[in-house]
Amino acid sequence: MTSQSLVFYDEYVIFDSLISCVQALKITSKQTQRRVKLNILLIEDEPKIAEFVIKGLSGAGYEVTHVDDGERGLASILGGRHDLVVLDLMLPKINGFDVLQQARSAGAMTPIIILSAKVDLPDRLKGFEVGADDYLSKPFFVEELVARIKALIQRKTPEQVQQIKVGHLTLDVVSHKVQWFEATTVLSQREFSLLAFLMRSPGHIFSRQQILLHVWDLHFDPETNVVDVCVRRIKRKLERGGNASPIESVRGVGYRLRVEI
Repeated sequence: MTSQSLVFYDEYVIFDSLISCVQALKITSKQTQRRVKLNILLIEDEPKIAEFVIKGLSGAGYEVTHVDDGERGLASILGGRHDLVVLDLMLPKINGFDVLQQARSAGAMTPIIILSAKVDLPDRLKGFEVGADDYLSKPFFVEELVARIKALIQRKTPEQVQQIKVGHLTLDVVSHKVQWFEATTVLSQREFSLLAFLMRSPGHIFSRQQILLHVWDLHFDPETNVVDVCVRRIKRKLERGGNASPIESVRGVGYRLRVEI
């Protein structure tokens, strides 16, 4: 190992250890709150409806993230940080049907409830065809929306996924073992979190800032190459069997998992 690579390794280990300590303290102080509160993504462009829904869901004990157009909504879904999505259909930039279809095509499995003034049967059927889990027509009672959210979360929660599989890449969420073609190796907790994040949205390009937010829970750029170092460590482990890593670097942007694997 060269002195330069040793410096990178030491920076990665020290930084990762510090962040882990901070996160352990955060988890200890907030573990009860995190067990109770689920984060709902609301994609709705009508301010009055959004305000009404946010008030109702917050009153029911949920945390609500609100975006008001389809483009930002799709990016938020693919970010994978929400437990459930409430989606309007008549949105600016990208309509709700296209948001839903693109999210499902990219591998997003987050439960999605359509909330729309489109009440005709063909629209409702189309919603389910492109991947909606439920469909609630406007006008509506917020109590019914809350009831549908609870029912959907309860249906999804018991289905604990044991493996994430994309092509020849398989990740065991219990043992943290990863198999790439015939080669098998074990990942550290941070390596596992990063690879799982990429595998849940294959083909989608994530910036280093998005990866820092999801994997390290950092809402700022610490001006370190910790993401690059972690990716290099994963790639080295995956390539031990002689096959090129499925993780691609997109110059000037970030990383993605190849779809055609």
